[in-house]
Amino acid sequence: MAEQREHLSSRLGFILLSAGCAIGCGNVWKFPWMCGQNGGGAFVLIYLFFLVVLGLPLMTIELSLGRAAQASPVRMYQKLEKKGQKWHLHGYASLVGNICLMAFYTVVTGWMIYYFVKFLTGDFSDLGFANMISDPGVNVGYLAIAVVLGFGILVFDIQKGLEKITKYMMVILLVLMFVLAIRSVTLSGAKEGLSFYLKPDFTKLTGDTIVAAMNQAFFTLSLGIGCMAIFGSYIGKDRALMGESASIIILDTLVAIIAGLIIFPACFTYDINPGAGPALLFDTMATVFRNMTGGRVWGTLFFLFMVFAALSTELGVFENILACIRELTGWSRRKGCLVCGAGIFALSITTALGYSVFRFHPFGPDTAWLDLWDFIVSTILLPLGSLTMVLFCSWKSIGWGFDNFIAEANTGKGLKVPKWLGPYLKFVVPAIIIFLFVYGLITFFA
Repeated sequence: MAEQREHLSSRLGFILLSAGCAIGCGNVWKFPWMCGQNGGGAFVLIYLFFLVVLGLPLMTIELSLGRAAQASPVRMYQKLEKKGQKWHLHGYASLVGNICLMAFYTVVTGWMIYYFVKFLTGDFSDLGFANMISDPGVNVGYLAIAVVLGFGILVFDIQKGLEKITKYMMVILLVLMFVLAIRSVTLSGAKEGLSFYLKPDFTKLTGDTIVAAMNQAFFTLSLGIGCMAIFGSYIGKDRALMGESASIIILDTLVAIIAGLIIFPACFTYDINPGAGPALLFDTMATVFRNMTGGRVWGTLFFLFMVFAALSTELGVFENILACIRELTGWSRRKGCLVCGAGIFALSITTALGYSVFRFHPFGPDTAWLDLWDFIVSTILLPLGSLTMVLFCSWKSIGWGFDNFIAEANTGKGLKVPKWLGPYLKFVVPAIIIFLFVYGLITFFA
């Protein structure tokens, strides 16, 4: 691009922005119901274990690539790879992955906004997940709000727009989270809910539980499609990147854990099945708040919390898409926002209308466009993208190499990447990712 590359103004802004991108529906929606379906406390322990052994090194790798290249994923590899190598093809796959992710995530963000508005106004007449997703007007209208809100913030430069708004939004999110958790643990069923959630029951631990925890730890951070690399490209070299990765993962995990503290005491208080699955957030929690004293207020705060969680991820991925497109075209930030916003909105119509006038069943009668986009991102592009990055950063003979990676990652103050991690990145992490990929395909189609 002709203009000088933008940078974030502070370390706090970087951590909140990166954590905000990782924090999303995977933390506050998927984590609690997966925990509920997989035995509670035992699942949580396995999940935390895989965050350390998988999430920490992979996030450090992605941040290092972005900072070393000072470019978006579509140009990142071209600056680091050797002449004649084809690693840069993954940069274009990363852009596709971000677009596919937003093809359904924007609609989910719209759903969160819809439920927030319903509780804010006290209009419960037609409140229900099935009613919402089958209403074309509601889906398209709230999709438009989600897209306009996101790119409307990104029109401003990164410090005055994305960084400033995300700082405020994340602080409010954290305050709401703690207020809701305190309220929840004072409910009559809190003791049973907390026991289920935090007390490990290893008799319920199965191979499927371990794999589910491994998948959740891997995918909650959205690693593999450059979501973290773009923020690495916006920071200086005063801090070592393993320490920064640890700070981001701790904040991301804190939100996921406290989401469980909010939901499980409420489930046991109102005799709700904690293993209710994806409906746990929408129909189940809405029912809880409608029957709770002062429930309209608490429901409004809860879904505002959900809106901020969803928007934090949306803004991070929108910025990644925008940066890639601007580096490919040389467009200004404003023009890029207009074109990218229109394109994302048009593609997301498939998901918004996928349960009403534009039905499509890619994997059977109970599936829709959302399932197709989620399959492309979660089952294909995230694991293969992470595999590409770890191989590129651990094998000097075919890629950037461990020495270059560790030199970049360890520049600055803070926690360093130890040299003994080299063989682990070369052999163990790729083996785990390949296993996840193959297992994901087998279980999905089974």
